[in-house]
Parts: sequence; structure tokens; C-alpha cells
Amino acid sequence: MILCLSHSIMGSDRKALPVLILMTVFLFSGSPSFTSGSRARVTVPRIEEAQSPASPRPSAAPGPAVQLVFKEQHVVLDNGILQVTLSNPEGSVTGIQYNGIDNVLEVENGESNRGYWDVVWSAAGTNGTKGKLDRLEGTKLEVIVENEDQVELSFTRTWNFSLSGTVVPINVDKRFVLLRGSSGLYTYAVYEHLAEWPAFIIDNTRTVFKLRKDKFHYMAMADNRQRYMPLPDDREAPRGQALAYPEAVRLVDPMEPEFKGEVDDKYQYSCESKDISVHGWISSDPPTGFWQITPSIEFRSGGPTKQFLTSHVGPTSLNVFLSAHYSGEDLVMKFGPDEPWKKVFGPVFVYLNSLMGDGDPTSLWEDAKQQFIAEEQKWPYSFPASEDFMPADQRGKVSGRLLVLDREESLPATGAYVGLSPTGEIGSWQRETKGYQFWTRADVDGLFSITNIRPGDYNLFAWVPGFMGDYKYQYTVTISPVGLDIDLSDLIYKPPRNGPTFWEIGVPDRTAAEFYVPDPNPLYINKLYINHPDRFRQYGLWERYAELYPDGDLVYHVGSSDYRKDWFFTQVTRKRENNTYEGTTWQIKFMLEAVNISAAYTLQVALATAHVSELQIRFNNPDKNPPLFTTGIIGKDNTIARHGIHGLYWNYTITVPGTELAMGENTIFLTQTKSESPFQGVMYDYIRFEGPSYDRPNHR
Repeated sequence: MILCLSHSIMGSDRKALPVLILMTVFLFSGSPSFTSGSRARVTVPRIEEAQSPASPRPSAAPGPAVQLVFKEQHVVLDNGILQVTLSNPEGSVTGIQYNGIDNVLEVENGESNRGYWDVVWSAAGTNGTKGKLDRLEGTKLEVIVENEDQVELSFTRTWNFSLSGTVVPINVDKRFVLLRGSSGLYTYAVYEHLAEWPAFIIDNTRTVFKLRKDKFHYMAMADNRQRYMPLPDDREAPRGQALAYPEAVRLVDPMEPEFKGEVDDKYQYSCESKDISVHGWISSDPPTGFWQITPSIEFRSGGPTKQFLTSHVGPTSLNVFLSAHYSGEDLVMKFGPDEPWKKVFGPVFVYLNSLMGDGDPTSLWEDAKQQFIAEEQKWPYSFPASEDFMPADQRGKVSGRLLVLDREESLPATGAYVGLSPTGEIGSWQRETKGYQFWTRADVDGLFSITNIRPGDYNLFAWVPGFMGDYKYQYTVTISPVGLDIDLSDLIYKPPRNGPTFWEIGVPDRTAAEFYVPDPNPLYINKLYINHPDRFRQYGLWERYAELYPDGDLVYHVGSSDYRKDWFFTQVTRKRENNTYEGTTWQIKFMLEAVNISAAYTLQVALATAHVSELQIRFNNPDKNPPLFTTGIIGKDNTIARHGIHGLYWNYTITVPGTELAMGENTIFLTQTKSESPFQGVMYDYIRFEGPSYDRPNHR
């Protein structure tokens, strides 16, 4: 076992709960070395063999002055450690020279397809999440800062009505910063939409770096999520066989035979926003690391648990700030008429590291994690020259203590996620896209401190692992641009509850991870996730349901069934012989010794995700219409296909009249009715059945 430091979403305030997770590393075994051959490869050590990491090559301090050189269609930044070439005036990163490698980016790609910012957008009224790709190429270059310690460049594109329909209707200011003695490049961007401009939609925005496939073969995003990767050529026919959707490919004849039979799918490497602190690639010749480091998640959409793509076969490294993955249209930016908007994305840090002499190249991962900690401690950065990036002295702080009042007992909200998000309804933070969010975790006493908050009006939201529902502070929290601290003192969260617990299934943590996740079909294995905590990331698990329940749907017996073994992690459709699908009905059977027919009982249902689904709930009569409760058609998360264990959170408090119940055995019928594809379904987070809040005399 090793102690792994996950990405702290809280900043560095000492009141915040340390996010320390014990993880078992299930990776390729062997000695810590790269082996020679046509493709240099990484072998990860067994955990008991792990040794102190080799020393990464130190950056010069202070090092040579930063140089800026203009060429015919390019501009070059050079600080003696790395040399960065950008197209002029487009602002694409065409080359990064480092550690004896003339260009770490894929030289076989065109110059606009190596390192860039992009946006996927569409006109107002467009349905879905597929729009036009805009590489945000600049039309003007301006030198903002040029001295021995820093060069900052601005590549801008100004929108006007003559560009209608051709590019996204925003002003774009892309910034690139190289500092003296720094082994990396900072980049950030400012997007602005004026009120008089057309309504439109942004589906996705990100930074992209495509590395040399002859150099970078080993990918890392967490201590227990790193591996040697196949080549992009292995995904193409006839070496690769497309599966249920284009992103998933079975490697039938890969160039490296050890990958034969494995599935490659970029969604298997998604992460929650709070955990995307550093990820990237390692080359063995020479030992070199390329990493994207995100020191703050304030500019990402959807809160700390929103899932994004990271790195994948290419080799490709992404830093995604907005996407509809694991959420659907709820997480696209939709701008109406007369809606002004401006937002700063970043800065993020493109970090390169290397080894001095002999050593284990995987130690570059350890060094990259330490670099993330250093970058996080410097946030908010002092060097960005844009007036739209707020420095530390113009940011505020909010602190307090959150308590949970459940069953008339007040408890500290240990480990609660507490955050500020633009004003909205309860739980609106998970669908918020246009503004900034600032999150922390409460300590064991429920104390929290949110730091470095940009000026603006916010609501304070929270949710507490172990309890259903969402908390919202009743007053608007206003952060002024003078750096004030606000103490909210004690806050009380009353989670959904109408009566005593009769029984419960699962753990209220907004995921389905505690339920039964089957082994994958041996034909569709990713070796990384064998005996791994994230076993749900294997391909094709939705097909295992019908194999496990060939003659009928799941039946759960309260008191004898174990949700860890007997509750399948997702309620999916069932495939028929004619390649159509049908909905499924799960049953929960439980006993009641007595029933108060004049009282109201309560069924609490929390869903971890839904995809074009309708959940109907009935008691003791599977054919009763209308059902006691229906969610209606909800969700476009596509979590099942994308190997997630949660998407957007839904919770329902359902009143159950005593007349619906019977003494003795009772059955709840959970019917998911929609059945056009194998990916429709729901994942449950937690189910609880409550008795009436007080007794009445009419008993059966």
C-alpha cells in the first residue's frame, strides 16, 4: 500500500480536510526500468520494490533571461530550459524544444494541430452537444510583457457581424507566459461575449497537446492509473475493431502483441474535476515528462465531481474546462439575446521534466506531483498581466462550520463538500457553467474555509457524504474586491427525512460504487482495471446484466440480500433476440409487522445518474396505472457507455400512503421504461424506506 495525495480542491488553508486516500496499485509488475527495443517501454515496479525516485533535472535558478525572437510566421520564447514556438498571429503552439528533443509535439501533424485552444459551438436553438469546432486562431499578436524575467504574449481575435456563422461569436484573448528559470509554459484565455451579439451555445472548450507518438508511450494520471499505452495506429482497421461506438476499439492485431485483445477507449481515463491536478506522458528516450498541471478548478464547470477527459492514446493531453460528458445538454453554455459574458480560463501550466543520469523514468510522475503542489501554493498567480485575472489581494475568504441535523441529532458535517457557486436553486452548482466555483472540504468538526474567491455574488452550497440531498445557505454571499474575510459561523443542514428508517440500500455518496460491479467479458478487458478500485471502467459491463439475470430481473430481499453482491450497479435495458431492447423491472421485497393505513410512509430515492430514462415506482401491484411515482424522462448523462460510476445527481422524496402497504411481505417494483438502446438506464445512489413520523390508531 502507498499513501496517495489526491488533488486538494480546498486550497492550502490548514482548516481544510486533507484528502488522503490509501490506494493499492494494480499495475504491470516487474523491475523499475525501461527496456530497449523498437519501442522503449516503461515497467512499473511492484509496490514492495518501489524505491526513492531518481532526482529530476533541476531548473536553473534564476537562469538565463527570457528571450523573445520574431521570425517570418512564428514567434519563439526561450529561457534556456525550453524553447517554445508559436504561429504568428494564430497563436498555435507549433513546437516545444526540451531536453535534447527538437520538438516534443507531433511533427507529422500540421502546425495548427499540435498545441492549441479550441471551442465546440453552435447557433442558439441547436439541439444536442455536437457543434462546430473552432481552433480560436488569433488575428493579432501583441507583446504584453517583455523583460528578463517574463514574456507574456497575447493572441487575439475580435468578433464582428461579418463573421456570423463562421466562428464562435466571442472575443478571444489567448495568453502564453514564459518565466525565467521555469521548466514550463503557462497559458490562459479570456472569452468575452457582448450583449448585442447573437445568442449561441458552447458545448466544449479546452487546451490540447498532441505529442510525438515515437517518443511518448507511457501515460499517468494517478498513482494507480498509469500504464504503457498502445499506438494510435493500433486503433485503425484492420489492427483495431470498432465496438459499440467509435471511441471504443478492440485491439485485434496491435503492433505490440501484449495489447492483443485489450479494449482502448478514451473514456476509461476520465477523472473527476477535483482529481485532475496533473496528468501527462513519459518518454524513455531521453527520459522526459510532459504534464498539464491545473492549480485551481475555479474556472471548470459543474463543480468538483464533474468528470472530464484527461489523456488518451495519441499520445494526446487534454485540459477540459467545459464539456457535456457525463451530463448531456445540462452542462452546455446557452447564451440568450442581450446576455453579456466574460470569463478567464486558467492559467494552467504545461510542465516538462527530465532526469539527471540513470534513474527510473516513472519518478518523473512523482516530480510532477510535487510541481503541482508548488503551483497550487502559488495560486492565484501574481504574474498574469490581464486585468481580468484577479490577484490575491482582490479575492475574499468565507469560513464557518456546517452541522447536520438528522433524527433530532446534530452532527458535524465531516468531509462535507462546501462551495460557492453563482446564485441559483438548491443543487444548481452541478449544472452551472458560466461563472466560477470555489470548493473546499470540511474537517472532522465540520469547519470549512474557502479561500481565493473572486469578487461577485454567490450562493453557498454543500453536500455531505453519508446524507442525502443538497444544502443551500439562505442568503447571498457577496465577495467584494478588497479581500475581506467572511465568517458565517454555524450552519445547519437538515437532510431529507420524514420518519424513522425501516431499511436502506446503499450508501448516500452520489455514486453507485458500493454496488455489485461484475467482472468484464474476457474479450473486452483493459488490463489496468483488473483488480482495481475503478473496476467499473471496463468496457461492456452493461451486457453482463442479462448474462447474470437470464430468466428474470433482479429481486432484492431486505434482510437477507447484500447490496454489495446482490444489487447490480446499473439498471439497464435487456437485449432481445431481434436486436431490440426492453425495459427492466427490479423488485425490492420487505416485511412489515404492522401497517398504519392512515399514515404516510416515505421512500427516499437518490440516483447517481440517468440516461434518457423514466423510473416508475409501484407498490405491491406491478400493473397499477398510473404508478405511484414517476421521474418522467430524465438525464442525458451517457454514463453507462462512458464507463462512469455517476453523472448528475437526482434525489426524490416519495410519499407512500399506508393504503399501499400490507402486513407481511411487500414488494416495490422499480421499472425503467425506456428501451431504445443498451445505454439507457439509471444508477442508484441510495434507497431508504421510512416509517410514519408518528403513529395513528388505524392499524391493519
